Amino acid sequence: MIKTDVLVIGAGPTGLFAVHQLGIIGLKSEVVDNLDKIGGQCIELYPDKPIYDIPAISECTGEELTKNLLKQIEPFKTNFHLNERVEELKKDGSNWQVTTSEKKIFITPNIIIAGGVGSFEPRKLSTKDAEKFEGKSVFYSIKDKNLFKNKKICIFGGGDSALDWAIELSNFSEVTLVHRRPEFRGAPSSLENVKKLEKRGKIRILTPYQLNSIEGDKNIKSVSLIKEDGKIEKLEIDYVLGFFGLIMKLGPIVNWDLNLDKKTIQVNTETFQTNQEGIFAIGDICTYPGKLKLILSGFHEAALAARACYKLARPNEKYRFEFTTTSKNIKGRLGINPNRE
Repeated sequence: MIKTDVLVIGAGPTGLFAVHQLGIIGLKSEVVDNLDKIGGQCIELYPDKPIYDIPAISECTGEELTKNLLKQIEPFKTNFHLNERVEELKKDGSNWQVTTSEKKIFITPNIIIAGGVGSFEPRKLSTKDAEKFEGKSVFYSIKDKNLFKNKKICIFGGGDSALDWAIELSNFSEVTLVHRRPEFRGAPSSLENVKKLEKRGKIRILTPYQLNSIEGDKNIKSVSLIKEDGKIEKLEIDYVLGFFGLIMKLGPIVNWDLNLDKKTIQVNTETFQTNQEGIFAIGDICTYPGKLKLILSGFHEAALAARACYKLARPNEKYRFEFTTTSKNIKGRLGINPNRE
Protein backbone atom coordinates (compact mmCIF):
# COMPACT_ATOMS: atom_id res chain seq x y z
CA MET A 1 0.00 0.00 0.00
CA ILE A 2 1.15 3.50 -0.86
CA LYS A 3 0.15 6.18 1.65
CA THR A 4 0.11 9.76 0.45
CA ASP A 5 -1.47 13.10 1.34
CA VAL A 6 -3.04 13.43 -2.11
CA LEU A 7 -3.53 11.18 -5.13
CA VAL A 8 -3.63 13.18 -8.36
CA ILE A 9 -5.37 11.45 -11.25
CA GLY A 10 -4.04 12.91 -14.49
CA ALA A 11 -0.53 14.07 -15.45
CA GLY A 12 -1.52 16.90 -17.77
CA PRO A 13 -0.62 20.57 -17.12
CA THR A 14 -3.39 21.03 -14.53
CA GLY A 15 -2.39 17.89 -12.65
CA LEU A 16 1.30 18.89 -12.71
CA PHE A 17 0.53 22.35 -11.36
CA ALA A 18 -1.59 20.75 -8.63
CA VAL A 19 1.53 18.78 -7.61
CA HIS A 20 3.41 22.08 -7.36
CA GLN A 21 0.72 23.79 -5.29
CA LEU A 22 0.52 20.80 -2.96
CA GLY A 23 4.29 20.65 -2.64
CA ILE A 24 4.80 24.26 -1.64
CA ILE A 25 2.36 23.87 1.26
CA GLY A 26 4.10 20.69 2.41
CA LEU A 27 1.80 17.97 1.06
CA LYS A 28 3.11 14.84 -0.66
CA SER A 29 1.35 13.62 -3.79
CA GLU A 30 1.43 10.62 -6.10
CA VAL A 31 0.24 10.83 -9.74
CA VAL A 32 -1.59 8.21 -11.80
CA ASP A 33 -2.19 8.56 -15.54
CA ASN A 34 -3.51 6.11 -18.12
CA LEU A 35 -1.21 7.47 -20.83
CA ASP A 36 2.35 6.20 -21.26
CA LYS A 37 3.88 9.66 -20.89
CA ILE A 38 3.56 12.80 -18.79
CA GLY A 39 1.80 15.80 -20.30
CA GLY A 40 -1.79 14.73 -20.98
CA GLN A 41 -3.51 16.17 -24.03
CA CYS A 42 -0.68 18.69 -24.56
CA ILE A 43 1.72 15.85 -25.32
CA GLU A 44 -0.72 13.38 -26.84
CA LEU A 45 -2.49 15.75 -29.23
CA TYR A 46 -0.39 18.86 -29.87
CA PRO A 47 3.17 18.60 -28.50
CA ASP A 48 4.48 20.74 -31.37
CA LYS A 49 1.57 23.18 -31.66
CA PRO A 50 1.99 26.73 -30.26
CA ILE A 51 0.01 27.76 -27.16
CA TYR A 52 -0.53 31.50 -26.71
CA ASP A 53 -2.54 31.95 -23.49
CA ILE A 54 -0.14 30.92 -20.71
CA PRO A 55 0.50 33.98 -18.48
CA ALA A 56 3.92 35.63 -18.96
CA ILE A 57 4.82 33.24 -21.81
CA SER A 58 4.10 34.74 -25.23
CA GLU A 59 4.31 31.38 -26.99
CA CYS A 60 5.20 27.79 -26.10
CA THR A 61 4.45 24.31 -27.36
CA GLY A 62 2.69 21.59 -25.38
CA GLU A 63 6.02 19.84 -24.98
CA GLU A 64 7.76 22.97 -23.72
CA LEU A 65 4.97 23.67 -21.25
CA THR A 66 5.18 20.11 -19.91
CA LYS A 67 8.97 20.29 -19.52
CA ASN A 68 8.73 23.59 -17.64
CA LEU A 69 6.05 22.25 -15.30
CA LEU A 70 8.15 19.13 -14.61
CA LYS A 71 11.16 21.31 -13.82
CA GLN A 72 8.99 23.33 -11.44
CA ILE A 73 8.04 20.24 -9.42
CA GLU A 74 11.51 18.61 -9.38
CA PRO A 75 12.12 19.53 -5.70
CA PHE A 76 9.12 17.45 -4.61
CA LYS A 77 10.41 14.17 -6.11
CA THR A 78 6.91 13.08 -7.14
CA ASN A 79 6.24 9.48 -8.15
CA PHE A 80 4.38 8.98 -11.46
CA HIS A 81 2.44 5.78 -12.15
CA LEU A 82 1.95 5.76 -15.92
CA ASN A 83 0.00 3.33 -18.11
CA GLU A 84 -2.38 2.86 -15.18
CA ARG A 85 -5.88 3.99 -14.47
CA VAL A 86 -7.90 4.02 -11.28
CA GLU A 87 -10.28 1.08 -11.31
CA GLU A 88 -11.74 0.90 -7.79
CA LEU A 89 -12.48 3.47 -5.14
CA LYS A 90 -13.85 2.87 -1.66
CA LYS A 91 -14.01 4.69 1.65
CA ASP A 92 -11.63 3.50 4.39
CA GLY A 93 -12.43 5.44 7.56
CA SER A 94 -11.33 9.03 6.95
CA ASN A 95 -9.30 7.93 3.92
CA TRP A 96 -9.96 6.66 0.42
CA GLN A 97 -8.59 3.34 -0.75
CA VAL A 98 -7.78 3.48 -4.46
CA THR A 99 -6.85 0.49 -6.62
CA THR A 100 -5.34 0.87 -10.09
CA SER A 101 -5.39 -1.38 -13.14
CA GLU A 102 -1.92 -2.60 -12.09
CA LYS A 103 -3.31 -3.57 -8.65
CA LYS A 104 -1.46 -0.82 -6.81
CA ILE A 105 -3.33 0.36 -3.74
CA PHE A 106 -3.19 3.94 -2.49
CA ILE A 107 -4.44 5.15 0.89
CA THR A 108 -5.15 8.87 0.91
CA PRO A 109 -7.52 11.43 2.44
CA ASN A 110 -7.58 13.41 -0.80
CA ILE A 111 -8.06 12.67 -4.49
CA ILE A 112 -7.71 15.35 -7.15
CA ILE A 113 -9.21 14.34 -10.50
CA ALA A 114 -7.30 16.27 -13.15
CA GLY A 115 -7.99 13.84 -15.96
CA GLY A 116 -8.88 16.34 -18.68
CA VAL A 117 -11.84 14.94 -20.56
CA GLY A 118 -11.25 11.46 -19.16
CA SER A 119 -9.83 8.63 -21.22
CA PHE A 120 -9.87 9.63 -24.84
CA GLU A 121 -9.08 8.40 -28.31
CA PRO A 122 -9.30 10.14 -31.68
CA ARG A 123 -12.24 9.69 -34.02
CA LYS A 124 -10.87 7.81 -36.98
CA LEU A 125 -11.39 7.76 -40.73
CA SER A 126 -14.43 5.73 -41.67
CA THR A 127 -12.82 3.70 -44.45
CA LYS A 128 -11.26 0.40 -43.37
CA ASP A 129 -8.40 1.00 -45.81
CA ALA A 130 -6.98 3.48 -43.30
CA GLU A 131 -6.35 0.95 -40.52
CA LYS A 132 -3.33 -0.77 -42.08
CA PHE A 133 -1.56 2.57 -42.58
CA GLU A 134 -2.09 3.91 -39.04
CA GLY A 135 1.14 5.02 -37.40
CA LYS A 136 2.97 4.90 -40.76
CA SER A 137 1.14 7.08 -43.25
CA VAL A 138 -2.12 7.82 -41.41
CA PHE A 139 -2.01 9.90 -38.23
CA TYR A 140 -4.58 11.46 -35.90
CA SER A 141 -2.11 13.64 -34.00
CA ILE A 142 1.29 15.15 -34.75
CA LYS A 143 4.22 14.53 -32.46
CA ASP A 144 6.98 15.69 -34.80
CA LYS A 145 6.08 17.99 -37.67
CA ASN A 146 9.47 17.42 -39.28
CA LEU A 147 8.19 14.03 -40.46
CA PHE A 148 6.00 15.86 -42.97
CA LYS A 149 8.57 18.27 -44.41
CA ASN A 150 8.56 18.48 -48.21
CA LYS A 151 5.77 15.91 -48.46
CA LYS A 152 2.28 15.83 -49.97
CA ILE A 153 -0.19 15.98 -47.10
CA CYS A 154 -3.95 15.44 -47.16
CA ILE A 155 -5.67 16.80 -44.04
CA PHE A 156 -9.27 15.79 -43.22
CA GLY A 157 -11.42 17.83 -40.84
CA GLY A 158 -13.14 21.17 -40.39
CA GLY A 159 -12.23 22.25 -36.87
CA ASP A 160 -9.40 24.17 -35.24
CA SER A 161 -6.86 21.34 -35.35
CA ALA A 162 -7.36 20.75 -39.07
CA LEU A 163 -7.10 24.47 -39.86
CA ASP A 164 -4.13 25.10 -37.55
CA TRP A 165 -2.11 22.20 -38.90
CA ALA A 166 -2.96 23.08 -42.50
CA ILE A 167 -1.51 26.54 -41.84
CA GLU A 168 1.55 25.22 -40.02
CA LEU A 169 2.44 22.46 -42.50
CA SER A 170 1.92 24.71 -45.52
CA ASN A 171 5.18 26.40 -44.54
CA PHE A 172 7.15 23.47 -45.90
CA SER A 173 4.74 20.93 -47.42
CA GLU A 174 2.13 20.60 -50.16
CA VAL A 175 -1.18 20.62 -48.26
CA THR A 176 -4.69 19.65 -49.35
CA LEU A 177 -7.46 20.36 -46.82
CA VAL A 178 -10.58 18.19 -47.22
CA HIS A 179 -13.89 18.71 -45.42
CA ARG A 180 -17.26 17.07 -45.91
CA ARG A 181 -19.07 20.42 -45.65
CA PRO A 182 -18.47 23.78 -47.35
CA GLU A 183 -18.47 25.47 -43.92
CA PHE A 184 -15.64 25.10 -41.43
CA ARG A 185 -16.26 25.22 -37.68
CA GLY A 186 -12.81 26.46 -36.63
CA ALA A 187 -11.86 29.92 -35.45
CA PRO A 188 -12.75 32.65 -38.00
CA SER A 189 -9.21 34.05 -37.86
CA SER A 190 -7.74 30.64 -38.74
CA LEU A 191 -10.20 30.18 -41.58
CA GLU A 192 -9.34 33.62 -42.94
CA ASN A 193 -5.66 32.68 -42.84
CA VAL A 194 -6.34 29.41 -44.68
CA LYS A 195 -8.28 31.26 -47.38
CA LYS A 196 -5.36 33.66 -47.87
CA LEU A 197 -2.96 30.74 -48.19
CA GLU A 198 -5.30 29.13 -50.72
CA LYS A 199 -5.17 32.27 -52.88
CA ARG A 200 -1.38 32.16 -52.72
CA GLY A 201 -1.37 28.53 -53.81
CA LYS A 202 0.01 27.28 -50.50
CA ILE A 203 -3.10 25.25 -49.54
CA ARG A 204 -5.68 23.50 -51.70
CA ILE A 205 -9.20 23.26 -50.23
CA LEU A 206 -11.65 20.56 -51.36
CA THR A 207 -15.26 20.74 -50.10
CA PRO A 208 -17.68 19.05 -49.80
CA TYR A 209 -15.59 15.90 -50.22
CA GLN A 210 -15.10 12.74 -48.17
CA LEU A 211 -12.52 9.96 -48.25
CA ASN A 212 -13.57 7.14 -50.55
CA SER A 213 -10.50 4.86 -50.52
CA ILE A 214 -6.77 4.71 -49.89
CA GLU A 215 -4.31 3.02 -52.23
CA GLY A 216 -0.82 1.80 -51.45
CA ASP A 217 1.23 -1.10 -50.22
CA LYS A 218 3.34 -0.44 -47.14
CA ASN A 219 2.84 3.30 -47.47
CA ILE A 220 0.10 5.40 -49.02
CA LYS A 221 0.45 6.27 -52.70
CA SER A 222 -2.88 7.99 -53.33
CA VAL A 223 -6.33 8.72 -51.95
CA SER A 224 -9.67 8.71 -53.74
CA LEU A 225 -12.14 11.42 -52.71
CA ILE A 226 -15.85 11.50 -53.44
CA LYS A 227 -17.98 14.64 -53.76
CA GLU A 228 -21.67 14.94 -52.87
CA ASP A 229 -22.61 14.67 -56.55
CA GLY A 230 -20.62 11.45 -56.93
CA LYS A 231 -17.61 13.02 -58.59
CA ILE A 232 -14.36 11.18 -57.79
CA GLU A 233 -11.01 12.92 -57.47
CA LYS A 234 -7.74 11.06 -57.03
CA LEU A 235 -4.75 12.63 -55.28
CA GLU A 236 -1.17 11.41 -55.08
CA ILE A 237 -0.11 11.96 -51.47
CA ASP A 238 2.42 10.79 -48.88
CA TYR A 239 0.49 11.23 -45.63
CA VAL A 240 -3.10 11.43 -44.41
CA LEU A 241 -3.95 13.40 -41.26
CA GLY A 242 -7.38 13.09 -39.67
CA PHE A 243 -8.65 15.68 -37.17
CA PHE A 244 -12.22 14.79 -36.24
CA GLY A 245 -12.07 15.42 -32.50
CA LEU A 246 -11.99 12.93 -29.65
CA ILE A 247 -14.22 10.20 -28.33
CA MET A 248 -14.37 10.91 -24.60
CA LYS A 249 -14.77 8.09 -22.10
CA LEU A 250 -14.99 8.69 -18.37
CA GLY A 251 -14.33 5.04 -17.60
CA PRO A 252 -14.70 3.88 -13.96
CA ILE A 253 -15.36 7.46 -12.77
CA VAL A 254 -19.03 6.96 -13.65
CA ASN A 255 -19.25 4.42 -10.80
CA TRP A 256 -17.85 6.71 -8.09
CA ASP A 257 -21.19 8.30 -7.12
CA LEU A 258 -20.00 11.73 -8.19
CA ASN A 259 -22.34 14.53 -9.21
CA LEU A 260 -21.94 14.09 -12.98
CA ASP A 261 -23.27 16.55 -15.55
CA LYS A 262 -23.03 14.64 -18.84
CA LYS A 263 -19.27 13.97 -19.03
CA THR A 264 -18.14 16.53 -16.47
CA ILE A 265 -18.20 16.71 -12.67
CA GLN A 266 -19.95 19.50 -10.78
CA VAL A 267 -17.83 21.16 -8.10
CA ASN A 268 -18.01 23.75 -5.32
CA THR A 269 -15.92 26.68 -6.59
CA GLU A 270 -14.68 27.61 -3.10
CA THR A 271 -12.67 24.40 -2.88
CA PHE A 272 -13.33 22.49 -6.14
CA GLN A 273 -14.55 19.61 -4.04
CA THR A 274 -17.17 17.32 -5.57
CA ASN A 275 -20.20 15.98 -3.73
CA GLN A 276 -17.85 13.43 -2.13
CA GLU A 277 -15.68 14.71 0.73
CA GLY A 278 -12.01 14.48 -0.14
CA ILE A 279 -12.56 14.13 -3.90
CA PHE A 280 -11.78 17.22 -5.96
CA ALA A 281 -12.04 17.86 -9.70
CA ILE A 282 -10.05 20.43 -11.68
CA GLY A 283 -9.37 21.19 -15.32
CA ASP A 284 -11.59 20.25 -18.25
CA ILE A 285 -13.36 17.50 -16.34
CA CYS A 286 -15.01 19.85 -13.82
CA THR A 287 -17.95 22.17 -14.44
CA TYR A 288 -19.49 25.17 -12.70
CA PRO A 289 -21.27 28.39 -13.77
CA GLY A 290 -18.94 30.47 -15.93
CA LYS A 291 -16.45 27.64 -16.49
CA LEU A 292 -13.78 28.33 -19.13
CA LYS A 293 -11.88 25.32 -20.49
CA LEU A 294 -8.49 26.99 -20.46
CA ILE A 295 -5.20 25.76 -19.00
CA LEU A 296 -4.86 28.94 -16.97
CA SER A 297 -8.30 28.31 -15.43
CA GLY A 298 -7.10 24.85 -14.43
CA PHE A 299 -4.10 26.39 -12.68
CA HIS A 300 -6.41 28.58 -10.57
CA GLU A 301 -8.57 25.57 -9.73
CA ALA A 302 -5.50 23.55 -8.73
CA ALA A 303 -4.37 26.25 -6.29
CA LEU A 304 -7.71 26.31 -4.46
CA ALA A 305 -8.09 22.51 -4.42
CA ALA A 306 -4.59 22.12 -2.94
CA ARG A 307 -5.41 24.40 0.02
CA ALA A 308 -8.63 22.47 0.63
CA CYS A 309 -6.65 19.21 0.65
CA TYR A 310 -4.48 20.55 3.48
CA LYS A 311 -7.43 20.61 5.86
CA LEU A 312 -8.08 16.88 5.35
CA ALA A 313 -4.43 15.82 5.23
CA ARG A 314 -3.51 17.83 8.35
CA PRO A 315 -6.77 17.98 10.38
CA ASN A 316 -4.95 18.99 13.56
CA GLU A 317 -2.99 21.81 11.94
CA LYS A 318 -4.22 25.20 10.84
CA TYR A 319 -3.29 26.20 7.30
CA ARG A 320 -1.52 29.54 7.17
CA PHE A 321 -1.39 31.28 3.81
CA GLU A 322 2.10 32.42 2.80
CA PHE A 323 3.53 34.15 -0.25
CA THR A 324 6.32 32.32 -2.10
CA THR A 325 8.29 35.59 -2.26
CA THR A 326 8.66 35.85 1.53
CA SER A 327 8.01 32.42 3.07
CA LYS A 328 11.16 30.67 4.30
CA ASN A 329 9.21 27.41 4.55
CA ILE A 330 8.25 27.51 0.89
CA LYS A 331 11.73 28.52 -0.23
CA GLY A 332 13.16 25.60 1.70
CA ARG A 333 10.79 23.15 0.03
CA LEU A 334 11.85 24.51 -3.35
CA GLY A 335 15.51 24.02 -2.51
CA ILE A 336 16.14 27.77 -2.32
CA ASN A 337 18.27 29.39 0.38
CA PRO A 338 15.59 30.67 2.82
CA ASN A 339 17.63 33.81 3.47
CA ARG A 340 17.92 34.73 -0.22
CA GLU A 341 16.16 37.98 -1.06
